[in-house]
Amino acid sequence: MEESVKQKVFKAVKEFLRDKPEGARYSEIIKFLKENIPNVPENTFHGAVWDFRQRIIKGKEKEVVIPERGLYILSEFQKSQLQPSEKIKIKEEDFYEKFADYLVNELEECTKAIPLGGAKFQDKWGTPDVLGVYKFSEADPIRPPLEIVSAEIKVDVSQLVTAFGQSCSYKVFSHKVYLVIPQQSESDIPRLESLCMRFGIGLILFDKDDMENPKFQIRTRAMKSEPDYFYVNLYIQRLSKEEIKKLLG
Repeated sequence: MEESVKQKVFKAVKEFLRDKPEGARYSEIIKFLKENIPNVPENTFHGAVWDFRQRIIKGKEKEVVIPERGLYILSEFQKSQLQPSEKIKIKEEDFYEKFADYLVNELEECTKAIPLGGAKFQDKWGTPDVLGVYKFSEADPIRPPLEIVSAEIKVDVSQLVTAFGQSCSYKVFSHKVYLVIPQQSESDIPRLESLCMRFGIGLILFDKDDMENPKFQIRTRAMKSEPDYFYVNLYIQRLSKEEIKKLLG
């Protein structure tokens, strides 16, 4: 492969990524190269991008990083994603009620769900943003004990690691746990999806820029596991009588 062609490909890829703050996949890059660099065989593009990838991995290429498999993004864009937001205009609380409705009416994971959040449970392990239960009907011939479902919602993409840790802690008193994150956090989704599958946590994406219609999308359904009933009773007792009535009444 001629060096001039390879360098032309490297330059074109960087220019393409400047218009992609969310990053671009391998297939997108190849398609762009085929459309914008004429008279070059497709295999040449594949070879050049492979060489480009090796330069990134070895640290020779500083302008582009690969945060997840197959995703290329300019390092300046990744740094801006990692920096905490100075001010989050949209509050997580804006989505609590809508996600509670989603758990009941769309996913049908709960028969009742209520917004919670804050410091209701009064400990460092945190309080779920939404708490729900699935209670089997009196008409069901077999009625297992009710199931407790917890959800952690995050709008700040710089807090996703914290959100995952909180979701894990909820498993001690919940049969099922959901982590709800913005679909705008594209570079983090594959890793979080892999972690959620390993830990049995459900993953839901939503549009944080649309409070009226967040467009919740299920990525991974939560797996049921048995909680520690000592903590179930401990935390349920910290709810108000009104909250307990809404859930269990």
